[in-house]
Amino acid sequence: MDTLLYVKGNPKSDEESSTFRVSESFIETYREYHPEDEIVILDLYREGIKPLDENDIKDIFRPEIKKQRDHHIVKYAYQFKDSDKYVFAAPMWNFSIPSILKAYIDYIAMAGITFRYTANGSVGLCQGKKAIHITARGGVYTESPFVEKEMGDSYLRNILSFMGIEDVDTIAIQGLNMTGVDREGIINKAIEEARERAKFF
Repeated sequence: MDTLLYVKGNPKSDEESSTFRVSESFIETYREYHPEDEIVILDLYREGIKPLDENDIKDIFRPEIKKQRDHHIVKYAYQFKDSDKYVFAAPMWNFSIPSILKAYIDYIAMAGITFRYTANGSVGLCQGKKAIHITARGGVYTESPFVEKEMGDSYLRNILSFMGIEDVDTIAIQGLNMTGVDREGIINKAIEEARERAKFF
């Protein structure tokens, strides 16, 4: 049995969010095809994730804190490390990910839990795991001239690789705010894609 961690980074409801309409379809199909797996939902806004403050930063470097798996500073890193698969559902905001998702990553990218330092540099401790990033975008950022402006998916891939996760996929729901597009058609096509990928995730 695998554990799938479903990380949601949007203040909108499942019905209002284009990202969540697709990610919820992914989860629904995944549950159907992997009934033995556990799905853990982590809604970052409902969780109240906040940026690390001065005291939090100090606690991160205290060895006795890292041994407390339920401590509010390290519990997310342990939850992440203990999971096998990850679904990140968050829209593109200002060319990147929502700030709450970045704040969450500051909790989980933690030395001694999800990566470690060695004499030859850092080593990820989450090898053999897989992730998918589901993201809605107002424009199209997989083609020139905007491909270089996309910093959300590229950042997520880099930080996951840093923690040892190399198997990372993306479903980008693009062009939703462009004039004259069939918005519902784009979303429905992405939902079909999500359902197909969920079967073998």
